[in-house]
Amino acid sequence: QVQLVESGGGLVQPGGSLRLSCAASTNIFSFYAMGWYRQAPGKQRELVAVIAPGISTNYADSVKGRFTISRDNAKNTVYLQMNSLKPEDTAVYYCNKNPPWVSWGQGTQVTVSS
Repeated sequence: QVQLVESGGGLVQPGGSLRLSCAASTNIFSFYAMGWYRQAPGKQRELVAVIAPGISTNYADSVKGRFTISRDNAKNTVYLQMNSLKPEDTAVYYCNKNPPWVSWGQGTQVTVSS
């Protein structure tokens, strides 16, 4: 089975930065596009960034210019560098393939507040 484990979340002030990691149990990134998703309380889960096997990337308009998705195939890890964080970025962040599998991991909480 493929397991995906998110980490790197925490509390940060507006304007701050965080780097999220998504570690996979096996090498899958050569075969699937991978995405970062987030879900805020009372809101639907949304896709915020995606990286394809060919390294091409796409971002939601709300994070474009502030977030960067990348991967390291040798480490079986996908990253999300988040800069200039805003309170509206507060959410639980998840990684999954794009389109996602039916199962989701625990996610990692990001809270942006003064």
